Amino acid sequence: MYAHPQQGQAPAETQKLRQDAGRWLKSLREEAGLSQRQLANAVGVEYYTFISQIEAGRGRIPPERYEAFATALEKEPASFVRELMRYYDPITHRILFG
Repeated sequence: MYAHPQQGQAPAETQKLRQDAGRWLKSLREEAGLSQRQLANAVGVEYYTFISQIEAGRGRIPPERYEAFATALEKEPASFVRELMRYYDPITHRILFG
């Protein structure tokens, strides 16, 4: 699982951002009417617990799966990744998007 924190962030800040991202992703999953198991199948991961870990803020989506998640959650990939970047890479997000 890709787990590198943003350079310069305190561990507590990184954890809070991961939890915020998890809540956002859970809301998208529920909005799409998917269970954790269904989302795991749609994005090609073997265990639904992977989704549970992400939603709990104990992990993050690997970049190679961003498009699969966007598609499964019925979101335009660029918009999905832009929002995800707010949580996973806030410094880069701020530089790119203000």
